[in-house]
Amino acid sequence: MTLPPAASLHDPVESIYSHWQRLNRWLLAHQDLWRPAPFMEPRPGWIGHYPGLAAEVEGLSDADCAGFDDHPEWLAQRLCRFVPALTERPSLVTLPQLVSHPDAAIACTLPEIRATDMPGRKRLQAGAFTAAIVPLARPLLDWCCGKGHLSRTLCGHSTEPVTGLEWDDALVADGNRLAGRFNDGVTLQRQDVMAPDLTLPAGIHGVALHACGDLHRRLIRRACEDGAARVSFSPCCYHLTATADYQPLSERATACPDALTLKRTELRLAVQETVTAPARVRAERARVSGWRLGFDAWQRERRGVDDYLPVPSHPTRLTGADFEAFCRWAAEKKGLALAADTDFAYWQRMGEQRLAQVRRHELVQHLFRRPLELWLVLDYGLFLEEQGYDVTLGTFCDRALTPRNLLVDAVRVGGKPPAPRSRP
Repeated sequence: MTLPPAASLHDPVESIYSHWQRLNRWLLAHQDLWRPAPFMEPRPGWIGHYPGLAAEVEGLSDADCAGFDDHPEWLAQRLCRFVPALTERPSLVTLPQLVSHPDAAIACTLPEIRATDMPGRKRLQAGAFTAAIVPLARPLLDWCCGKGHLSRTLCGHSTEPVTGLEWDDALVADGNRLAGRFNDGVTLQRQDVMAPDLTLPAGIHGVALHACGDLHRRLIRRACEDGAARVSFSPCCYHLTATADYQPLSERATACPDALTLKRTELRLAVQETVTAPARVRAERARVSGWRLGFDAWQRERRGVDDYLPVPSHPTRLTGADFEAFCRWAAEKKGLALAADTDFAYWQRMGEQRLAQVRRHELVQHLFRRPLELWLVLDYGLFLEEQGYDVTLGTFCDRALTPRNLLVDAVRVGGKPPAPRSRP
């Protein structure tokens, strides 16, 4: 596995495990900073243990918050005097770039004239993903392919057939229509990839760009069990799983007595970045978050409790409404009665004040998003090595294009883990 120089060991198999162990120890040692959810806890427990840290983040301006949330490495540097171990963060999360030059990604990107129905950002992501895994020497299987945007990008750089698997009939039909229109060597098939009787042809190269949660974990297992020659994937949405707690894939992570235990809700932290969201979307999210916190402040007083009351996702019609309409909907959902003289303006101000506080406290929690994500992905790498693959892990594009820019590229080398090699 390819790792930053600071993490390299004599044995590449152990280097993956060493990296995972370092992350595991670091996350365990600081779990009081990332496990509490400031949105649900007005005063996270760490404030009492790190009063200087709390004062520092609570004193940040809105502009500071925006800059630090987009550049957590800057925040880690600023806060390391309160949490010295934050100096270790760069060596824990820095990974090699798998695309040698931006021109390589451009060369592999589908031309706009052929990118019908393909969002611009997705077009660039598919091109960068392709550039990171060429040359291609095996029949390609695009897992959870949608309309086949990645399939059509890959086929221009391979002489082998490209097949896509997708459960949605409409997407399969649209994808095959596009492939036929542009004479691409791509065939999409209707397939539920979670079906228990699914088997993959031996010797294929399985690929997946942003397959979610159990979908990408299913690909990993099927590829290993059915003898895939290579599997290359960029994981996403780790929390979309049928299990309440995360179950490590690898034997070594499973056997580690001090391994982190992560609940499904904690897995969500790894993907809570909005660096690619338009300003309008961010503003809408902030407004609704303020409404939720205002309603929460009201319900705490109304019920005489200090517990967060989860409210389901609001209907789209409320996005353009006001705070009072949101409260009436939320109160109805939770079976609470709003008094006729409820001061909605007051509770809206309370929500806005809480949102400012939450935003600053969450900056600390967000320092641990990438480490948590990498902890998960390193477990995938460990599992693939245990199944006889040579694994490379790195990034395939800049974070500004997508925060989910990790790529696992595994090539089968035999029925057992690779033999130890000396460090050059």
